[in-house]
Amino acid sequence: MPTLVTGGTGFIGAELVRQMLARGERDITVFDISPDLGRLRERAGEVGFIQGDLGNMSHVLDAVKRTQPEAIFHLGGMLSLPSDADHAAALRVNALGTFHVLEAARLFDVPQVFFSSTFATFGADIDDVEVIDDTTLQRPDFFYGATKVFGELMGRFYRRKYGLDFRALRYPSIVGPGVRTPAIVQFMSWLIEESARGNPFTVPVAPRTVVPILYYRDAAGAMLLLGEAPRERIQTVNYLVDGPKPTLSVGDLVELVRARIPSARIEFRPDPELQTLLDRFMKPIDDSRARQEWGWTPSWTPERMVDDMLAAVRV
Repeated sequence: MPTLVTGGTGFIGAELVRQMLARGERDITVFDISPDLGRLRERAGEVGFIQGDLGNMSHVLDAVKRTQPEAIFHLGGMLSLPSDADHAAALRVNALGTFHVLEAARLFDVPQVFFSSTFATFGADIDDVEVIDDTTLQRPDFFYGATKVFGELMGRFYRRKYGLDFRALRYPSIVGPGVRTPAIVQFMSWLIEESARGNPFTVPVAPRTVVPILYYRDAAGAMLLLGEAPRERIQTVNYLVDGPKPTLSVGDLVELVRARIPSARIEFRPDPELQTLLDRFMKPIDDSRARQEWGWTPSWTPERMVDDMLAAVRV
């Protein structure tokens, strides 16, 4: 079926496109502000590409009109640290950009929109919460999370008023190779990559720190699985997803790396401000609604994840 993927040259977006191609889908168009196909370079001839800005409604309307998709996977947007650094840009790209996608879907009769949200929609008022689930109060501390909450709520509005089949995933921290956009816990990916390259790496938190993570291949697979679920099964609409249980500590992840690279030079030097933030914010995730309603379960164990990343870096 015709499919439009916003942010399709990005981290999760490009993997989503690759998995769709592997399943035999061919009518795929990528919409992205970057003209560099980057992660899709080897598959460039198999997908369409439209360069455009989510914050520009004309760009989005034109892309949807031209492609007439049956589904839009909306993964484009600014991440956490860039959003906090330039909140005006994040408002335009993340909040207005999502409105533009939803309105284009309404105007051009696109049946489905799948939205990439985040664990960062939770923030204040979770100090006394032991586990975060889909009913936990969303009151984010970061502007990035605020724009994503707005996106989720807009999607629910379009679902109620216009019958749009809107669904969303609230991702935890995503781990995978080749990410360069700064994020609060990007060190989880970098400690694996730098060790594979033979470089020393300093982890800015204590070994005991637990960060919910999901491998980028699972992140893309979860979006596809959510899209395949019968509409009548979708009750919660905006879903938390998490990786394998129990969640590893940062120290556990380092030990997995050292087991494969005994010469890895990894040290811990906690940053007090970051440590305080993560101790308060990083809580266990209960993704049981996704598991019950549409069969979510992660495929990539921590061991497979580390092996796959090491292989990717060494190529």
